[in-house]
Amino acid sequence: MLTRRHFIKTTAAVVAAPIAGPALANSWPTGAQKAVWDAQVTPPGFDLGTTNPWGLHPRLLPRRVTARPDLVPGDIHVDATARYLYHIEDGGTAMRYGVAIGRDGLYEPGTYKIGRKVEWPHWTPTQDMIRREPEAYEKYADGMEPGPGNALGSRAIYLFSGGRDTYLRIHGTPYPSSIGTRASSGCVRMVMPHINDLYERVETGVTAFLYKPQGDGPSLAHT
Repeated sequence: MLTRRHFIKTTAAVVAAPIAGPALANSWPTGAQKAVWDAQVTPPGFDLGTTNPWGLHPRLLPRRVTARPDLVPGDIHVDATARYLYHIEDGGTAMRYGVAIGRDGLYEPGTYKIGRKVEWPHWTPTQDMIRREPEAYEKYADGMEPGPGNALGSRAIYLFSGGRDTYLRIHGTPYPSSIGTRASSGCVRMVMPHINDLYERVETGVTAFLYKPQGDGPSLAHT
């Protein structure tokens, strides 16, 4: 069983989202359109560690921290208790991001592989989501086209298990105020400029560990 105590020792502060299935694309944005949207969701003069027009708690801003030496570079670890995502780097460091995770009963701890990455993805709610909250999701049963208002935001990292898509994602969100909370339908949700940064660092084929929420416990970071 994965627990947060198996995981990271750090020195300083920032990643999480809803279950979203792969939609059949009616159209794919061009490179020029993606660039326009990226500019639209990225604040002017954006600095990864300090820019914060979303009013996030400072601890949820991205920071480079010291990682436990036995962790594999390239892998992702999600601390569901502190609401942090860590991307392990060479040289004993990790980038840490603030995230949102799934609401009670919807978050799915486990070990996954990164099977796919998509810029400005399409999104379709799962049948479970539609049955659970038809008033929120039924209107998107045929999918939602890419764009700043899309539920997956600007980037999506797809989690696979046994070679199959789990419909779990690490993705951007048009609701940045949810970061640091349990708000999604199961996925790990991030501020869009933060997922854009993570997206460039992460390679397909690496492992993502989603740990069980453990309630109160010793912090995994030294602020």
